[in-house]
Amino acid sequence: MNPSLFSAEGLSGVVFLGFVGLIASGALIATHTQRLIRAISGLALCLLGVAGMYYFLLSPFLALMELLIYVGAVCVLIVFGIMLAEPKPEQTVGKLNMVAGVVGVILGGVLFWGLVRLAQVAPWQASAVTGDFSLEAVGTQLLTSYSMVFELISIVLLVAIIGSVALARMGRERSKA
Repeated sequence: MNPSLFSAEGLSGVVFLGFVGLIASGALIATHTQRLIRAISGLALCLLGVAGMYYFLLSPFLALMELLIYVGAVCVLIVFGIMLAEPKPEQTVGKLNMVAGVVGVILGGVLFWGLVRLAQVAPWQASAVTGDFSLEAVGTQLLTSYSMVFELISIVLLVAIIGSVALARMGRERSKA
């Protein structure tokens, strides 16, 4: 007996397929557009679908972190990098090689088939979850036991941002001289 579209199972399937469609359409936009800003928009759309998939799989913390880190920070950082970069209209993107495209599609299909086959034959067993993985426990561990790692990561990211801005400024000053 198939579930009705207006039942909980039917709507759950529609939501799942909606997120899958969002991920696939974002990935297609990101990989098949000629303009860099549209590619970043496609990447953000794809990552938004991934965040929705995390939320659908009952992990709102991972969904929020996906939105904050990847959609919010990484995509905005890429946009800032593009804005800081010097435009060079004489450089154009080359035409796609047809052989590389065919080989890529074949390799992607083989990889997809292998993963599907592996998922079919692998013995799936439920793992025993031990420990407290609530949001409060994760936050407490992050700011007590792992506080040094948390601070080091923030310092490394700060140095990377300052370095990229310094390199971008130095590149512009050299071209003006």
